[in-house]
Amino acid sequence: MKVVILCGGKGTRMREETEYRPKPMVQIGNRPILWHIMKIYAYYGFKDFIICLGYKGDMIKEYFLNYEMMNNDFTIQLGTPKKIDVHGNNEEDWNVSLIDTGEETLTGSRVKRIEKYIDDNTFMLTYGDGLANINIQELLKFHKSHGKIGTVTGVQRSSQFGEITIEGEQIIEFNEKPDTTEGFVSGGFFVFNKEFFNYLKMDENCILEREPLENLAKDNELMVYRNKGFWQCVDTYRELELVNNLWNSDPPWKIWK
Repeated sequence: MKVVILCGGKGTRMREETEYRPKPMVQIGNRPILWHIMKIYAYYGFKDFIICLGYKGDMIKEYFLNYEMMNNDFTIQLGTPKKIDVHGNNEEDWNVSLIDTGEETLTGSRVKRIEKYIDDNTFMLTYGDGLANINIQELLKFHKSHGKIGTVTGVQRSSQFGEITIEGEQIIEFNEKPDTTEGFVSGGFFVFNKEFFNYLKMDENCILEREPLENLAKDNELMVYRNKGFWQCVDTYRELELVNNLWNSDPPWKIWK
């Protein structure tokens, strides 16, 4: 099953870092935020990733092209042909597709533009800046149990993120970034059936969190998986300092060994 990660935004609220690199490449400890997110999915056995690139996407391409050498010692024999021996075992057995979805493209259009790479009926989707202590297997089990098109992970936090009105486990209304929010908000970590692509548009102005999710909720096709554990979006420099401090003590999202 494919895991789609949105990594194309400009990260304007963290300009101290994103002037020089895309936000998913900002580091927690000595690894990019993106790596931490992928480790969460990989822990539960989901290792087939589609990375939606945009702003400074070449830096993400370079990271994965040089992943083994940047994370291990190696010996290089110069000349022709060049020979490189990597010392140590690569701990990751990931399949990573790096797809340019446009520098100015908005979130819904980015997802629409990778439709041809989805070969299963179901796929996962999340943002390249959100960390959570979440059981991905339980999330998928819940999604399959209700038979609807979409599942969003609801987290309890007052924030600027999309508010969801819930009856039982069904989302009745999805409001993008209300002025004040109480109860559950969207924390990403979505699961969708392929029918969701019918709600998206190819042009670069389609915003995932507006018409697509709002219409899905109006059609009674969007459910919520409540995650009452840790969740943190890394959207500002203050939040980056917070997760780095957690990483140096007891990071709640670090479920892998």
